[in-house]
Amino acid sequence: MENTIPRRIFDFLKDYPPFSLLPRDALEAVAAEVKVRYFQEGQLVFNQGDTAGAHVFIVREGAIQLYREAEEEQVLVEQCDEGDVFGIRPLLAEEDYALTAKAAEESLLYAVPVAGFREVLEQNPKIALYLATTFAADVGERYHKDFKPSLFHDKQGPEYAPSPLIEVQSLTGSKTPVTCLPDTTIQQAAATMSEREVGSIIITDADDRPVGIITDKDLRKRVATGQVGLREKVASIMSSPVITVPPNLQMAEVQIEMVRNRINHLCVTEDGSSDSKVIGVLSEHDLMVMQGNNPAILIREIRRCTEAEALRSIRERAEVLLEGYIYQEVAISFISAIMTELNDEIIHRAIELSEQEMADEGYEAPQAGFCWMALGSEGRGEQLLRTDQDNALVFEDVPEEEYEATKAYYLELAGRVTHKLNQVGFEYCPADMMASNPDWCLSLEQWKLQFSRWIKEPEPKAVMYCTIFFDYRGVYGKAELTEALTEHIFEALDGQSVFMSFLAKNALENPPPLTFFRNFVVENSGEHKDKFDIKARAMMPLADAARVLMLNARLSNINNTFRRFDKLAEMEPKNKELYEQASDAYEILMRYRALHGLKMKNSGRYFDPSKMTKMERINLRNSFQPIKALQSLLNVRFQLAYFR
Repeated sequence: MENTIPRRIFDFLKDYPPFSLLPRDALEAVAAEVKVRYFQEGQLVFNQGDTAGAHVFIVREGAIQLYREAEEEQVLVEQCDEGDVFGIRPLLAEEDYALTAKAAEESLLYAVPVAGFREVLEQNPKIALYLATTFAADVGERYHKDFKPSLFHDKQGPEYAPSPLIEVQSLTGSKTPVTCLPDTTIQQAAATMSEREVGSIIITDADDRPVGIITDKDLRKRVATGQVGLREKVASIMSSPVITVPPNLQMAEVQIEMVRNRINHLCVTEDGSSDSKVIGVLSEHDLMVMQGNNPAILIREIRRCTEAEALRSIRERAEVLLEGYIYQEVAISFISAIMTELNDEIIHRAIELSEQEMADEGYEAPQAGFCWMALGSEGRGEQLLRTDQDNALVFEDVPEEEYEATKAYYLELAGRVTHKLNQVGFEYCPADMMASNPDWCLSLEQWKLQFSRWIKEPEPKAVMYCTIFFDYRGVYGKAELTEALTEHIFEALDGQSVFMSFLAKNALENPPPLTFFRNFVVENSGEHKDKFDIKARAMMPLADAARVLMLNARLSNINNTFRRFDKLAEMEPKNKELYEQASDAYEILMRYRALHGLKMKNSGRYFDPSKMTKMERINLRNSFQPIKALQSLLNVRFQLAYFR
């Protein structure tokens, strides 16, 4: 007859990390050796300084409090409740206990023998890293920045079974390149392409280094239309320089290069540069054959759309792509790059359609050019889901008598664009931070005056606006307008230490998102009562800190939060570990928000802590760790004690 006690222990352990990470047979072996221990309220489990025992403990029922013995007092460090593991010091370090453990109420514990469990760890090294990172206070170790626990290991069912994701597979080879010299005639090159049944030909110098490329599209547009004769040299129609990549790239990297450069072919060279020999060529068709679909296809379809509803359909398909990336744990840097390109293309198309509508209706476009600016998460290249819009418009300076007419045109354009984006699924901004608002549709000179006022008169509303508008990014139109605006902002910031202090103080408005007993800080009223706001409580404190530190360093070319932290880590070696932890934490938070939003079919902003798994709560708690340290750094660096 089966022993029911080990079975009950197994059924309990399988739902809680790190035991949930174990294969079934290994966990059954561990469960068979577990002892059940009962403790009365106030009874000691072990004392700080005691020789490490032979067991690791997990709370089955009740609560255990961990204390650090200070001078003539005990400092409460943490409270462990159902499913929490403690006392792991004998497992990971042959040292005395660093804390005192005491039952806060009647408690039932499972005691896991160290000897048998250590053998399991040797076969599963990630579990040891998980324990060391998650229970740092108990082990006496610092957070291990290189370990990122799987976010989805606790998922069950065939839909979550490991499967290869084509986007992250390595491209071990490419088609043998078809090449010719620059003085080859177009007719000869076309004949070679036809004979070899290829869609492109690489033009090389005498040393087989790429100098240009011709594709079927070039032949159709330039030669078949009669613009260029067949006897002309290929050099007259080739695209140059060639975009080159090294061999053995991952497919994800190939896709990024094609999307970023808006091309359909890449030349593979020995060292990835145009100064080495051609060894292969990759086309968009090659990727399509290998994976059946890719972001470049979605972008092509976006460019062909003639109405907003079609754009919405494509954006919904992009979220299917996003979901696949998230569940396969593709790097957030790749995911955000792809989704940003898709969002940008949707904005491009919404603007082009709106301009065409206005032209058809008889509106006369002004001579003054413009630039559409994305703000907030889209400005930072972090908008994975369809959240609300944040945008603005800047147009070229015009004579005073032309200003109102020019602004009226661009306000009409902005209204149509924001309406189309709303149809796509990007909600209107509740605070009206959109280009269709007359306050955020201004000439370059008016924008400069606006930013100067905010910087020189940093009252609370001005500082709040700066946290939104300092993350702008030019998406469509004349990039030189946003470049000029950025240059002006940094000139205006010179000598404005008071403004920087106010901006830093604003970054401290949201304290670390855990209560003393490591419960999530939730909303206490309103529509989202008892929900955890991952954006305001966890992501914005990190994004605000990164923005302030980058502005203080006078760096304007990086908007993305985790890339800002990566740059700061490079610039400040003494704070490198903190910044790297913050970068990792922000990526984890982005991933969790996207996953939750896809599941709930919304922005993913509000979580119900009571419905989160133990692993989800632990992973999120770990990602909160850098917030307090960053806010302490801001306090010291900007002398914020004087602003209270």
